[in-house]
Amino acid sequence: MVSSSPSRLCSLGKLAIVLSLLSGACGINLSVSSDGGNASSPLLYGFMFEDINYSGDGGIYGQLLKNNGLQSELNAFAAVGSGTIAVDTENPLTSTIPQSLRIDVAEDASGVVGFSNSGYWGIPVDGSVFQTIFWVKGSFTGDVTVRLVGNGTEIEYASTVVSVEAADDFTYITTDLPTEKAPDGEVYYELTVDASAVAGQSLYFGLPQLFPETFKSRENGLKPNLANVLDTIKGSFLRWGGNNLEGNSEDQRWKWNETIGPVEDRPGRQGAWGYYNSDGLGLMEYLYWCEDLGLAPILGVWAGFALQSGGNTPFTGDVLTPYVDDVLNELEFVLGDKSTTYGSLRASYGEENPFPVTMVEIGNEDNLGGGCESYAERFTAFYDAIHAAYPDLQIITSTADPACLPSPVPEGVWLDYHLYAVPDDLVADFGYFDNLDRSYPYFIGEYAQSEATWPTMQGAVGEAVYMIGFERNSDVVKMAAYAPLFQLVNATQWVPDLIPYTQTPDSVIETPSYYVQQMFSANRGDTILPVTSDAEFGPVYWVASSNEDSVIVKLANYGADVQDLTLSIPDVTGGHLTIVASDDAAAANTDSETVVVPTEKDVTAAADGSVAFTLPAWSVAVFVSS
Repeated sequence: MVSSSPSRLCSLGKLAIVLSLLSGACGINLSVSSDGGNASSPLLYGFMFEDINYSGDGGIYGQLLKNNGLQSELNAFAAVGSGTIAVDTENPLTSTIPQSLRIDVAEDASGVVGFSNSGYWGIPVDGSVFQTIFWVKGSFTGDVTVRLVGNGTEIEYASTVVSVEAADDFTYITTDLPTEKAPDGEVYYELTVDASAVAGQSLYFGLPQLFPETFKSRENGLKPNLANVLDTIKGSFLRWGGNNLEGNSEDQRWKWNETIGPVEDRPGRQGAWGYYNSDGLGLMEYLYWCEDLGLAPILGVWAGFALQSGGNTPFTGDVLTPYVDDVLNELEFVLGDKSTTYGSLRASYGEENPFPVTMVEIGNEDNLGGGCESYAERFTAFYDAIHAAYPDLQIITSTADPACLPSPVPEGVWLDYHLYAVPDDLVADFGYFDNLDRSYPYFIGEYAQSEATWPTMQGAVGEAVYMIGFERNSDVVKMAAYAPLFQLVNATQWVPDLIPYTQTPDSVIETPSYYVQQMFSANRGDTILPVTSDAEFGPVYWVASSNEDSVIVKLANYGADVQDLTLSIPDVTGGHLTIVASDDAAAANTDSETVVVPTEKDVTAAADGSVAFTLPAWSVAVFVSS
């Protein structure tokens, strides 16, 4: 970590002198050195994802029909026409999806008969060519009509007809569905047949699915509008799991081997945040997410502890052995040659080459909920087995609490540190990583402002101050991720969140916190540079870095007063300045209004090489030299 020592010289350019005379103050003067400094981690900024706030199913996972496996009875389904619908367990689609949707049709039925699905609080119809998939069983030969229709308006945004020959076994059907863009998410899915063709009979439908065009056209892939907004952040890694890895019980933990292969062979499970997870977004989909966005995967593994109170975990001693073996099997699936048992299984799903996994985190937040006392033993059991089989893997603990960790922690292990705090406390922790024992690198696996419904401008500045603090120490802070990442506004378990959205097409809410993440992540140096100043930190905070192209200075003004600032950087003639700010500390972008957006401008250095500008109240700025 480089220091920023005060230097009481007011070395100003002409423009800054004029501004200083007008304001009656000298302003803040920063001098960035081109020599010295410490290395900055190339992985510093990335993402933490768990299926909370319907951020997987209903969010970034492309499949748009809710409860399509019928694990939650008829939730989101309704009958269309004169038939009745029911969950049927005597005609299961597969052994892992042991139910289907039965449509019973009366002898004298006429018109059409079928079912609808309301989606996850609507369906975002974006104008792309959708794909619908379903299985059908019964005595029926004829046309099936699939439509996307406006709630209340009955405006048709898509319609297609597919010829079907159903039989006594389930028949797989897929067809394209060209769409017209809907003005909002008030759209439902409808599938119907001619009632007279099935009068007096029953038809069975299994696992209906609806996909838009996915990100990079990946099969079973991601929703483009959310993947695209992540892509603009230019993150470096993806950690997935969180509490949803642990599950509410041992049986409801995330089981990697039940999230792979065809979706009809994935049973899904009750997630940790109150709703069922389809696990259509499974292990391979997470790894393809990393591949498609250029992210390093962090594989979290279950470590013998679930979230339930009064349950049978934590597991210790010999009881851990099958769970350790399960992790080794998972690693063989991910990393093994196709000649191995699980590497061969991976290859059978179309991926002959191992995935580039280099980091494994053992457990999740084992300092909480009764996991601390046993974590040292549990961590050691998993660490010893993983390290023996894969000595080059980077192992990460699930906590940085010394009371929970083995002593000593094995050499080379990284510690995971989480912080949710009100903005003032984030600012108070600006120097936290200046003074820690630097024997072990840190991963800030989760952090964010707290006690707000939407990310506020003050909260975003507080986060930026905290980020400046750990970026100054990014020789020892290897990675950091805001959390939670996504939020479906209609169904939320945790606030605030980085990227809220609704089912209106293109409705992605770029919060002040999102802009800070984007500004900091997309503009990175590989070396943290020393900075001298004629002012102490607070209310203005700063960090400077360089790469082969530019010098980058990141600044935060945590206060209601405008601050004049002058940068002196050797051999710099100007640059580009991005600022996000609001005079209202409580300003927030919501689903009803956008009040905070960044501004950008080019700035030119004075004759003495200094660059002067103003930091508005409650602002975050990034200067990149040209």
